[in-house]
Amino acid sequence: MATLCGMALVSTIYLYETYFFTFNDIDREFVQKGPGPVVSPTEKYTANAYYEPYGGAAGGVNVWVEIKNNSENNNVHTIYYSDAKSNFSMKWLDEDILSIINVDPDFPNSNRSIKLKVGKEIYHENGLACKSLLMKGDYDTCYQD
Repeated sequence: MATLCGMALVSTIYLYETYFFTFNDIDREFVQKGPGPVVSPTEKYTANAYYEPYGGAAGGVNVWVEIKNNSENNNVHTIYYSDAKSNFSMKWLDEDILSIINVDPDFPNSNRSIKLKVGKEIYHENGLACKSLLMKGDYDTCYQD
């Protein structure tokens, strides 16, 4: 009986974390400001990056990018979440497309760079945002590695 209850609990936790993920789950306790703000050409959007250290001295750093819509009461949405690499930068290609560079030149397979159309596309390295039932209506396309 205890084994069955334990399996049910583990399954419930897995299903919850997989299908009910939101970017609000990001641990913001030790957040560090990253590059930005980067303002879009017509100043409709502002992009900011944030770093989230994890794992102590032997850990790493995650990075996420939030877009603030300056014309909609400063509405903020996260559009990018990944492990931070040594070369990270952002620039607007046009009013709605943000280019995010996130790569470590010493490790060619580490490239997490992408161009995202604001309001239509998001990126989550592990794919949790892509599987989330709560976030399905927030984007048209979700990218993952």
